[in-house]
Amino acid sequence: MSQLARAYGLTSVNDTRDLYDKWAAGYDLEMAKEDQDYVGPTLAVAYLLKTLGVPHIDPNMEVMDAGCGTGLVGIHMAKVGSKKLDGVDLSPGMLEIARRTGAYRSLDTADLSTPLVHKDNSYDATLCVGTLTQGHVGPVALDEFVRITKPQGFVIATILGYIYESGGYAAKIEELVNSGKAELISAELEDYRRTEGIKARMVVIKVLS
Repeated sequence: MSQLARAYGLTSVNDTRDLYDKWAAGYDLEMAKEDQDYVGPTLAVAYLLKTLGVPHIDPNMEVMDAGCGTGLVGIHMAKVGSKKLDGVDLSPGMLEIARRTGAYRSLDTADLSTPLVHKDNSYDATLCVGTLTQGHVGPVALDEFVRITKPQGFVIATILGYIYESGGYAAKIEELVNSGKAELISAELEDYRRTEGIKARMVVIKVLS
């Protein structure tokens, strides 16, 4: 069984942390293999640029990479000019790999299933790629993403297509919209791990308050 298959079967925070700590050194190699064609990080950064209507990130723009893993999103963000990117992840082992990219201003451990230590309205945008998925972080994290993002800022997250509704993510987004905290800009179903035919919703939320 691959580490990816094991990851989807996780049921506890401790098991998740342990698996990703052990997987850290080989994560990028496994996810970059042709049999995965993992395009989530690239796609999320492209969606951020498209949403902002710019070809490059303003270097003063403050962005959170929630569930940053080994820093795949950070690598793509750095390529488009990001200078103030912070990352959090459950796994210290993953964070150590992310630190080597040089793409992040700060990196800290955090359990996205619990409240974050960050202040309200801290970031111009929050990205979450590959974390809102089976056996990982549930829809409650979206509350925190909206909280730490500034009004008129954006939350961009990948959510595995087959659990978007059954996992409660669609209902959570509807709740945020109905409460006046956010506006759903789009939730397009896109290729995620192309070779295996796995798709994810590319959710773009505008924070209102």
